[in-house]
Amino acid sequence: MKQYTAYFFDLYGTLVDIHTDEGSPAFWDKIAAFYSEKGASYTGEELRRHYHFYIKALECALLPLPQAESSGDASPMSDDASQIFPEIQLEDVFSHLYKRKGIPVTDALISDTALYFRETSRSKFKCYAGADFLLKSLLDSGKEIYLLSNAQRIFTEKELKDLGLFDLFDKIFISSDYGCKKPDKRFFEKALEETGLEPEECLMIGNDPHDDMEGALSVGMDGFYIHSSLSPKYTGLEECTYRQMGMGLKKLSKKLLG
Repeated sequence: MKQYTAYFFDLYGTLVDIHTDEGSPAFWDKIAAFYSEKGASYTGEELRRHYHFYIKALECALLPLPQAESSGDASPMSDDASQIFPEIQLEDVFSHLYKRKGIPVTDALISDTALYFRETSRSKFKCYAGADFLLKSLLDSGKEIYLLSNAQRIFTEKELKDLGLFDLFDKIFISSDYGCKKPDKRFFEKALEETGLEPEECLMIGNDPHDDMEGALSVGMDGFYIHSSLSPKYTGLEECTYRQMGMGLKKLSKKLLG
């Protein structure tokens, strides 16, 4: 296969096997108990409802307004607008949930809340076998490697460090830092702009045909789809450049390096 200057990796489902459950009443009861200990009294259901409502409100604030026709009537959003995928910062949500109960917010409080929230939701968290071997092999061969992840920095930076992956990337791109997420082409364009790379120099590697493969294609990047335990059910793989229909990162490293 073609050799590239730079390799962009998805994280969850590509390098890291993770399972989180934020849907169960038991989870929200635990988070509500944590908030209540800090003085913000909630029931689990009340907290869940306000959490999701405020996320939607923040996402809507990031969407473009419909353009008005000359007649003064609002027109539908353009096709470009339909390709916009907003990404918020969850620390804003955690903060809002305290403030609406009159609790002063500090950075330390939000950090502790985010840590408890994430660790309470997780039931599986580990690298796929061969993840560090793959990244180190690319680095040793002189390749540039980048992370391009739909994620929250308040969760993901610590998780990367805990797994020993943080220092293996030339640069880490996390969607919560940019206000948009894959497959939004703006996220890919920002990564290209900040690295100074051209699309044809890059290969996007990920387990999601929509977010990773279609997103890469939208800016002219080649894509390598790897089917993992977290891949969504999706059949539209015609456009990806390469594919591996099963997890095996050491096998993938041999393909990438020829």
